[in-house]
Amino acid sequence: MSSPQRPSAALGTLEPRITRAVSSTGTEGRTHLTSTLSGTATSVAPRRGRALVRAAVWWTAAWRATAGAISTAAAWSARTVRPAGVLAAVAATAGLVLGVAFGWVEFMVAGAASLLLLVTAVPFLFGARSYDVDLTLTHERVVAGDGVDGRIVVRNDGHRVALPGRIDVAVGAGLVEFGVPLLRPGHAIEQPLDIPGLARGIVTVGPATTVRSDPIGLLRREHSFPDVHDLYVHPRTTGLPSTSAGLIRDLEGSPTRRLVDADMSFHAIREYVPGDSRRQIHWRSTAKTGRLMVRQYEESRRSRMAVVLAVAEAEYADADEFELAVSCAASLGLRAVHDARDVQIVTGSEIPRVVRGRLRAIRRIPAAAPRPMLDGFSGVDLLESTMPVGEVCRLAAESGERLSIAFVVVGSGVPLTRLQQAALAFPADTAVVGIMCDERAHPRMQPLSSMTVLTVGTLDDLSGLLLRGATS
Repeated sequence: MSSPQRPSAALGTLEPRITRAVSSTGTEGRTHLTSTLSGTATSVAPRRGRALVRAAVWWTAAWRATAGAISTAAAWSARTVRPAGVLAAVAATAGLVLGVAFGWVEFMVAGAASLLLLVTAVPFLFGARSYDVDLTLTHERVVAGDGVDGRIVVRNDGHRVALPGRIDVAVGAGLVEFGVPLLRPGHAIEQPLDIPGLARGIVTVGPATTVRSDPIGLLRREHSFPDVHDLYVHPRTTGLPSTSAGLIRDLEGSPTRRLVDADMSFHAIREYVPGDSRRQIHWRSTAKTGRLMVRQYEESRRSRMAVVLAVAEAEYADADEFELAVSCAASLGLRAVHDARDVQIVTGSEIPRVVRGRLRAIRRIPAAAPRPMLDGFSGVDLLESTMPVGEVCRLAAESGERLSIAFVVVGSGVPLTRLQQAALAFPADTAVVGIMCDERAHPRMQPLSSMTVLTVGTLDDLSGLLLRGATS
């Protein structure tokens, strides 16, 4: 009884399942188809974008590489191709282009000959870096007018024979040339380096540069070595008597003319005034006069000297006169250092034109020992934009301790009135000596109201004038 109902129930049960399955299958199929089409559409656009980005990156890298190669080639050509080589390259290009284009045989021959010359010159550039160059100098410091000796050793460090070449050694603004013969691997050649008399200054010797060039001079290849020497050319100096720097002497010598209340050199007795120390009361004189009397002393202080060198171009007639002034200042400083005196050496400093008149600056030359002091004088030059000597003296007087004596070294372009005004920048108890350098004048000593002016025509005049001034 119940079996007929089972199929219908089973069928009824099966139909919904089939319907759901069909419905589900249809829905899933449509959903799957839709999602596949959408995914395909969305994936194509990013691929195109990535391709464009990769193309842009590749183009940028290629452009940079090309620009770098062009820049490197241009720099190499500027260093290697000489003017004659440029002319040969232009002749080769124009001759071949015009000859082929118009059938002109003469132009083709000229272009081919120029191209052949350029190609033939290339092998002469090989091996420019196979050398090892050693440059040495016998002295690092010389006096103006003297020369210096050295040696240069060239060694072939390569594994092949080095063709003959040339080595240029820069000496200041000039060049010293050496011819290098054919060198086998491991062999070396030594040649002397003779630098003639040099002017005062700091001369750079080096670097040594190997030069490879063809016989015609179309191409040239250079390689510089890092061996560079600074040669200090000191100014000429003269020996000065030690008393010339001691116009005001220290404790072992004569006292100064400045009177003080307490020191070592007894001078006189004066009447007591409020504020005087009771230790300085002279009781014997007090007992005789019936009034308090105190001792008075002459100041005996260690002398502190200043040397002021004018460096403005307008203050000198020519460069030789400036060299005389530098030699005089260096001689004074050297004598003071040898006498173990406190000395400061001051010159004007370079001031930019934009702030000229609003900026004051001085340059101090080291004076602790003779060598650094003379090295400092080697670097002193005439300056177009700097302070006048009066401003330099004022800064020297303000920035340092109380000075005993000051030497102001100037040229013939400074009149006596300006020199006197410069002397007024120092304290009243400072002895000021002006040194006028004039190669056309006779040596003389001229005492003025606030200073003493020594006129020197040569460096040897300075010693006699200072000795006369010290004894007087």
